[in-house]
Amino acid sequence: MTKTALITGITGQDGAYLAQLLLRKDYRVVGLTPRRGSDTMWRLRELDVLPRMEIAYGDVTDMGSVFGVVSEYQPDEIYNLAAQSFVGASWDQPVHTADVNAIGAVNLLEAVRKLRREARFYQASTSEMFGKVAAPRQSEATPFHPRSPYGVAKLYAHWITINYRESFGLHASSGILFNHESPLRGIEFVTRKVTDAVARIKLGQADKVSLGNLDAQRDWGYAADYVDAMWRMLQQPSPDDYVIATGVTTCIRDMCRMAFAHAGLDWERHVSVDKALFRPAEVDLLCGDASKAAERLGWRPATDLSQLMGMMVEADLRRHGEAPARA
Repeated sequence: MTKTALITGITGQDGAYLAQLLLRKDYRVVGLTPRRGSDTMWRLRELDVLPRMEIAYGDVTDMGSVFGVVSEYQPDEIYNLAAQSFVGASWDQPVHTADVNAIGAVNLLEAVRKLRREARFYQASTSEMFGKVAAPRQSEATPFHPRSPYGVAKLYAHWITINYRESFGLHASSGILFNHESPLRGIEFVTRKVTDAVARIKLGQADKVSLGNLDAQRDWGYAADYVDAMWRMLQQPSPDDYVIATGVTTCIRDMCRMAFAHAGLDWERHVSVDKALFRPAEVDLLCGDASKAAERLGWRPATDLSQLMGMMVEADLRRHGEAPARA
């Protein structure tokens, strides 16, 4: 019998890769998205999944539309990927970030509790909840100390998911995903900002890119690997929370070196530091311990950062209209 999956945030990076994965597994895929005046479907078209799925219009901040979609489609699995996902913007839009990232999760959980209790629910949590880290490697047992409105809102959604699991017996799991990137990443994120700049510099369309704190260290993986972990969580007999990460930390400086080297460029000639791009409260180090996911889900990352940077540079070279150039 074909399963139905409802994915919120379907037009984002993770939504597109998850839709691709589930369609390969013969799911009926329904994507929930607000109506927008601008084109938001480019990722779904790039992966060629849009013709094979259904789009439902609604907003996770609107309980009525959430209840309507869950009632109509009766999903077997719900993946809540909807978010104001850019950390930097959360200081400028803290209320909007809370509405989408925190209240949106409650609306979905309420819909599950009242309309579809047998559905399995996935909440997209984040390593940004760790913030000012209490341990050099962060696991499911590491205390949280978020350092942005984004991290705070996501922490509420994380704990309310646990609360609904414990209070109402829902099959509700959270994936505490560390940074995960891809050619579908938004241009506002540092990895894609860098690879887009590499492509434009290589093609003679630009000369410099301005970045913030080059010493910030992140655990970067590939988004297509990480959505597989989301699916695996909802196939388990019991719900739980899992850190999903590579366990390898790289500073922004070294990430730049990898990306520029792929195009045969010296990163130091083209990268400048702009103090205005520093965060009000920085997260200095994130490094995930995904041993629980490896043991219980059988999940391990398949793509390292050097491969990922090369993949992203190649995609941006194609987007800027010239055949890929290699170092």
